[in-house]
Amino acid sequence: MLKNKVFLTQTDTTIGFVSQNAERLTEIKERPPYKHYIKAVNSLGTLKSFVRIPAAHRNRVRRAAKTTFILPNGHSYRVVRERHHLLLLNRLTWAYTTSANLSGQPYDEDFAKEAADVVITPLYNKSEASKIYRVNNHTLKRIR
Repeated sequence: MLKNKVFLTQTDTTIGFVSQNAERLTEIKERPPYKHYIKAVNSLGTLKSFVRIPAAHRNRVRRAAKTTFILPNGHSYRVVRERHHLLLLNRLTWAYTTSANLSGQPYDEDFAKEAADVVITPLYNKSEASKIYRVNNHTLKRIR
């Protein structure tokens, strides 16, 4: 039942939509369907079930906070450690996460609350977005 819901919640970095249904998020945000979403996971064990982390970057991924990594399979992952956001992720184990706005537009609280199936309060002010790194077997490149 939770798998098809779109949640509006305070994520570890900003106010965002969280769901296991990427198609619903694409429809809500009016975003091109070929773009990937960041997959937020509740633990390193869950991350290991999706992808193999290159040995050169395992420590970096394990210790990073509020950081997204684009791994060699081309998908983005972030291990969440923030307590409030982790309450939801522990029930889902993983979820796609994205900002709560139309693609390319600023945050609009009315739109976000109308588009979400479930609103999880409290919603704080936006903070800065996560850092994004593209990791390869040997290289590391900062994207954002």
